[in-house]
Amino acid sequence: MAHRFPSTAVSLLSSAVAVAALAIALIGGTATRVVERTPQAATEPAALKSGTLTASQLYSRAAPGVVEIDAAGTVDVGGPFGGQERQTWTGSGFEVDKNGLIVTNDHVVDGASQLTVKLAGGARRTAKVVATDAKNDVAVIKVDPAGLNLHPLALGNSPGVSVGDAVAAIGNPFGLDRSLSTGIVSAVGRNVEGSGGASIKNAIQTDAALNPGNSGGPLLDARDRVIGITSEIVSTSSSGGQANNTGVGFAVPIDTVKQLLQTAGYRQTSA
Repeated sequence: MAHRFPSTAVSLLSSAVAVAALAIALIGGTATRVVERTPQAATEPAALKSGTLTASQLYSRAAPGVVEIDAAGTVDVGGPFGGQERQTWTGSGFEVDKNGLIVTNDHVVDGASQLTVKLAGGARRTAKVVATDAKNDVAVIKVDPAGLNLHPLALGNSPGVSVGDAVAAIGNPFGLDRSLSTGIVSAVGRNVEGSGGASIKNAIQTDAALNPGNSGGPLLDARDRVIGITSEIVSTSSSGGQANNTGVGFAVPIDTVKQLLQTAGYRQTSA
């Protein structure tokens, strides 16, 4: 099963001059490039902020709310003959309420005719798409909550995110469910454009390790609040047909996510 990454890592330069090129790819989508760089100065070191958790504490609280999304659909095939073929891929998502709403990336569900969510504990449920924002690469899906013990994650606020803040990403890289990686906010205010039409504004840049399968997972602050959706990675490696982690990733800011959640009937109760 694929992990919803591009079939090829797209280099910014031709292969003849690719030595210094960066292969930039959606974590499960089409190639992108950073078109604006406006880092914000850090204000207060993350370690000095009240209410911070250790990585282990954060994981214990947040991991049960992270899900694996298995998608299947018929996609267009490139090449001289074209056509379509049936494909499957995986991504991540996270629960946001007790009614079964789950946030992920649009490129995780785009083109899917069937979505299956694997929850903590191994339960599987069929999901349906209830809202999408392809331009910002955000989607909201829903499962029937009957009989499920859901673990909604609290949402933070974008204005509170500063360079240097400690962050953690939880997702399913290469199908390894609920894997944790940690790092800091490297920059904020990045504007990232993709060939698929996405134009993510004010993206969060992080050095937390992201890999194929992390798409749609939460980027959390040290107080266990979601501040973004892990969406893209930058890699210097174009071998093997995929761009994998080299320490630079991007996340859709949580305030952008909240705008779509409102259309899906979500009502935030904590932050």
